[in-house]
Amino acid sequence: MSNTSRRSLLAVLAASAATIPLGGGTAAASPARGTASAAQGAARAAVTPAGASVAPLPPPAAGMSTARSAVTLAPLNADHFSGLTLTSPLTATVLPGTPDRTEITSGGRRVALLTHGARTVLLPGPARTFTENKKPFVDDFQRTLPDPSLPADERKYWGTSPGGGSWSTLGPVDTDYSVEPGTGIINLTTDYASRHASVRDGEITDVDVRSVARFDKVPTGDACSYGLSFGYQNTHNNYRARLSFTTSGSVQFRVEKEVDDKVTQLDTAVTLADDVPAGTDWTIRVRREGTRIRAKAWRSADTEPSGWAFDVTDTTFGKGRVGLRALANSGCSNLPVKLSVSRFQVDAGNWAEPPAVTHSDWVRVLPEPFDGTWTPELEGIVRGWAGSTSPDVLAYAAMFLGGAAPVVAGSGPAEGKQVMGEAGYGYLNPEGYRYEGADFHEYMHTGWTFPDGDHTGPSSKQVGNLDCSGYTRMVYGYHMGVPLAAGEDTSGTVLPRRSRDMAEYAPGVRIDRTDGTAPPAAAQLQPGDLVLFNADSGDDQETATVDHVGIYLGRDGDGLRRFLSSRKTVNGPTMSDLGGNSLLDGTGTYARTLHTVHRI
Repeated sequence: MSNTSRRSLLAVLAASAATIPLGGGTAAASPARGTASAAQGAARAAVTPAGASVAPLPPPAAGMSTARSAVTLAPLNADHFSGLTLTSPLTATVLPGTPDRTEITSGGRRVALLTHGARTVLLPGPARTFTENKKPFVDDFQRTLPDPSLPADERKYWGTSPGGGSWSTLGPVDTDYSVEPGTGIINLTTDYASRHASVRDGEITDVDVRSVARFDKVPTGDACSYGLSFGYQNTHNNYRARLSFTTSGSVQFRVEKEVDDKVTQLDTAVTLADDVPAGTDWTIRVRREGTRIRAKAWRSADTEPSGWAFDVTDTTFGKGRVGLRALANSGCSNLPVKLSVSRFQVDAGNWAEPPAVTHSDWVRVLPEPFDGTWTPELEGIVRGWAGSTSPDVLAYAAMFLGGAAPVVAGSGPAEGKQVMGEAGYGYLNPEGYRYEGADFHEYMHTGWTFPDGDHTGPSSKQVGNLDCSGYTRMVYGYHMGVPLAAGEDTSGTVLPRRSRDMAEYAPGVRIDRTDGTAPPAAAQLQPGDLVLFNADSGDDQETATVDHVGIYLGRDGDGLRRFLSSRKTVNGPTMSDLGGNSLLDGTGTYARTLHTVHRI
């Protein structure tokens, strides 16, 4: 990356009141491998350094208020720039406690904190807020659930949603729900009993969601219907935009709410078509923003209507799940009727309270571990870092959250490969569960030769994915220059491939470890530390020890310690609580199973 390119990018990052969205609009940066790379997805800044090639994510739907995952930098006013002047010489003081740490001050003000034996350095800088929001997703049901060798009466459920969480299927018969590759199926085997399928994410408020489905029969006796649910609290309380398929072949559309089993129409129903044959795909789309609800529906083979069939306001339900509802009216006489859902898609969504961490800690990485001796060379490095807004460990870690803009390397061993941008966890097995095994170079779809000469080829199935240890290696290894091992390594000088080996042999200093009876107190925990868990998450079935790793981010607005990690349930890097709290406090899985804290 050229100096000119770096200066152009940093000018964007240092702009007053800079919010760095992680997706949408035009993105640009061109990282090179090593500690000097300074890439940041400044998504709405029209800056394209020489050699960069960017394929930006599509922007949120027009008018949608979704705030995508972002790093927000406070305004850089005169106080910031005046603070860049440091006294000469700087003062080094060894602090009490374990591990040994040296505090560097200028005029009594801390300018760096170094840990003996570690490369990471904590420095004060402009305050930043790290925020994550709902990741858009598409579920096209490309899975077989469950194993087709199982008896037919055991084939029930819809499995895991690519958007995080899993599908909940309720009422009245479990075997009415199944998945065939490309289709989620709801069999209406009894009349006047609703079937509900919803994604287990109850924190969604604003949302732009759609579904595509078809019935295999024109009903006789009475109508059948399928609806797109939102603001879903439970089977008795929810909103829905619903299509009714009548015995004459007409299709009627309505928007309604159900409160304690009482259904109220939010507007007058409309007839969209007549003489519709069985097997016709219909799309329903809902956009909810605050109390405003808009909905439309159309034959999927036709062009989406430009206008909305309904535009209403209602305040009954706030946050809730999204999903589907199917029903055969009482009197429907040609049961069973099958609803086949080929697509469920969330284009944008807000969580009611997106997780956010705000602090002024920046995490840099030294070329070598600090041996406890303060030297002129180290002073020069720290002076160069003072007040810098070039990306640090935490900035790079955030650049793989949902909505992050793709960034392609302009030079170096990964030239032409994507090295930042929204990451998944792993590809799906036939049953729809995610495989681990996505290392940093798998994400980039390139082979990699490690310092010991071992070479690992790319995997076409893991492009764009990072498992928990692969994510850690992408941040600390590829972007920050910490040496990496191809697999296991006990030298303590390179970062091993698996989390269980990181717990024992990662370079740096162990900060704390469980005594086997309780999680470690981690009193010296600081941003950038590796947090390693014995969560029994399935990432490592061979041993009953560490099986998950993340990067500690800091305290959220509730004062709780939050970390970043790549997880199966969320399908990629996250700091959120979907499928388990990303917290080291409380009674959640990760709070209970914290095993080791390590400083690189």
